[in-house]
Amino acid sequence: MLTVVILGSIVVRGGIGEAFVRFHFLDADPARRRRLARTATGVLLASTTVAAGLMALFASPVSELVLGADRPDVVRAAALGLWAFTNLELAYALLRVEERAREYATAALVNVALTVGLTLWLVVVRDEGALGLLVGNFGASAIVLVGLWIRLRDAFGPLDGAMLGRMLRFGLPTVPAEVSVFALFFIDRLYLYRVASEAEAGLYSLSIKLAAVVIFTVRAFQYAWPPLAYSIADDAEAGRVYARITTYYVAFTGLVVAGLTLLGRWVVRLLAAPDFFPAHEALPWVGLGWALYGLFLVLVAMAGRAQVTVRNFPAALCGLAANVAALALLVGPLGIAGAGIALCVAYAVMLAVMYALTRSLFHVAFEWGRLALAVGVIGGLTVAAELLAPTEGAGGFALRLLALAAMLPALAATGFLRPGELAAARRLGERMRRRSRVAA
Repeated sequence: MLTVVILGSIVVRGGIGEAFVRFHFLDADPARRRRLARTATGVLLASTTVAAGLMALFASPVSELVLGADRPDVVRAAALGLWAFTNLELAYALLRVEERAREYATAALVNVALTVGLTLWLVVVRDEGALGLLVGNFGASAIVLVGLWIRLRDAFGPLDGAMLGRMLRFGLPTVPAEVSVFALFFIDRLYLYRVASEAEAGLYSLSIKLAAVVIFTVRAFQYAWPPLAYSIADDAEAGRVYARITTYYVAFTGLVVAGLTLLGRWVVRLLAAPDFFPAHEALPWVGLGWALYGLFLVLVAMAGRAQVTVRNFPAALCGLAANVAALALLVGPLGIAGAGIALCVAYAVMLAVMYALTRSLFHVAFEWGRLALAVGVIGGLTVAAELLAPTEGAGGFALRLLALAAMLPALAATGFLRPGELAAARRLGERMRRRSRVAA
């Protein structure tokens, strides 16, 4: 049902949220921005209310179709989730485009705290099972949404039909692409569950959870990137920023994935029962796949800046097809590692197709030399340590940690970091040391 809620949200919102972020930065006039926000908020409120109402009204047949059982209460909780989740995403977008970081962080943290509290009470104390999990998640979202609506009450008002037409022309072509990309988030687990075994699917699911550090990084980038990408008015400057951000992103996520690869065995031993140790086999590939997804978001912003979103879907569809084919080829001989590799193949295909389709729309002079250097240094040291260092014990951990620590100095020694960047890094390090001394 959680999957149904997210998938339904993609369809119901019709790309309105993405269009709102894009068009917010096309016009600096406060009155037009207000009309844009009111149109997006009003349309999503209406569409989600209708969709959630129908879902609740036909809860029994929907339950039979999706769950194979008569659980209308669970479907009605999911209907609440569809309504709350979709509208909350737009409310968060309103805060992001206005750079109200403190309010955004407060709302997000309150949402987490309420979700944890309600879920523990409903699932552990009340023993409500799946119903408690859904109500805990989406009840908290609904409470936070109402609070944000009070705070953002200026976002309610008359709709602008012309603006709505522009947003739909921009947003609707993104819907099938988003559905295809979202399918990549669960199709591998479904394939393992159906074709391999429940145990394999469980191990792979654990590897996804343990790759949370990469997923968190990519999610943060996903939320922060569009407002930054679209806020730069000058195309030449935007091209330079896109290229530089891509370089930094590759270097940073490369270090994170390297850490996950080299130390993943110890992470699994620390956080999971011994029977789940094989989950480490998929951990590097899942982390790398998610990192590649972040690069895909850079290309999506290029298409969005050119307002040619119809090219997103062919790339996403090619990636989905590649994922299915790679799963069929690799899971049999490689198990869950094959599923992780299939995810990387899917995103690599998506990147290649998307770049071919968007490079003529908006020119970005990517720093190919620096990108190759980052991949070569980080990847080379990771592969060397993975092949040569022991896979258990304190000695193996120390050697792998040493290899990870050597990556940043190696990047500096090979000329990856430029003089200005080195100076900025030194200033940042000095500020951190001063804060540490003050805290001590």
